[in-house]
Amino acid sequence: MAGRAGLVARRATAAFLRLPPLPSTSDLVKLYNLRATKQLGQNFLMDHKLTSKIVRSGGRVRDCHVCEVGPGPGGITRSILEQGAAHLTVLEKDPRFIPTLELLKDASNGKLDIELGDVLTFNMEKIFSPDLVQPWEGRPPKIHLIGNLPFNVATPLIIRWLRDISLKRNAWVNGRVRMTLTFQLEVVQRMVAPPGHHQRCRLSVMCQNWCQVTHKFTIPGRAFVPKPDVDVGIAHFIPRVEPHIPLEFSLVEKVVRCIFSFRQKYCKRGAGMLFPESLRDELVDQMFTVAEVNPTLRPFQLSMSEFNRLCHTYAAIIEKRPTLARFNTHNRRAVVEGVDYDSDGSEVEADNYIVGPAA
Repeated sequence: MAGRAGLVARRATAAFLRLPPLPSTSDLVKLYNLRATKQLGQNFLMDHKLTSKIVRSGGRVRDCHVCEVGPGPGGITRSILEQGAAHLTVLEKDPRFIPTLELLKDASNGKLDIELGDVLTFNMEKIFSPDLVQPWEGRPPKIHLIGNLPFNVATPLIIRWLRDISLKRNAWVNGRVRMTLTFQLEVVQRMVAPPGHHQRCRLSVMCQNWCQVTHKFTIPGRAFVPKPDVDVGIAHFIPRVEPHIPLEFSLVEKVVRCIFSFRQKYCKRGAGMLFPESLRDELVDQMFTVAEVNPTLRPFQLSMSEFNRLCHTYAAIIEKRPTLARFNTHNRRAVVEGVDYDSDGSEVEADNYIVGPAA
């Protein structure tokens, strides 16, 4: 019995990659004179216990294929390899980190690939084997996206990825690929905020519509180099089989954006931005009556079910009056990729909202 237990233990140990002796991440940062670039929003995390905790928080990566975005000097990269990933691709924008990543590549027994590029435009379809594809309705594939993202990229990136999830493209051609990502703590709190919560905002609705979002844990800002002014939250995303609002991303984005444009006022006030002034009162009344939603609720009080009914009612209105689909209160093109979200996920002033779909 003891012999069998020992065999199981040895097999479990063998599943993990024992990296050869290497300088610590902090030593490599000093050796290569690497400094965080403020313009790129870089903050290094070099505590091995914390990097390992980030990797574990997203679920077991053993025998899985992982894409790490923004590896920097490679702290999280080491933890992913050590926890037995079958293969790891790192996507880094800053070429200064290539030498430290090359050291890890040489020590990885062929398990690490390095891609130099911008995560905002990089297509991950090409880095995963077709053998990993799972049906959307099935279990998530053995693929993980992990990243300690720069604050100035994190929020626009998750909105782009939510759009990709809605279209089942990019990494999500393979199925419901999971994500474990870092954000400013306040952003994560907004992502998971339930209806009625004071931090409930359009980011909450967009994230929760297409994913199950979990705040895993918080890392104090002092753990990073240089120390940011805020603490950092670890968020885990699992795409939903079916979104709460099963409509086109740009339509949902437009309705949610408008309604939250006057966050502390009645939700009918923001909904009015969907329609020209000459039709506003008539169509807003119609929209809330048909959707059976109280127009005097504040936007942050609306449930996902209520947003679902409002979006479907708006879709029915523009189906009958197609020209309204392109109505734009501010007479500018819409930003439907989410790039107008502030880096901290906060609400933009009403005058800055763009509510019509892009041409």
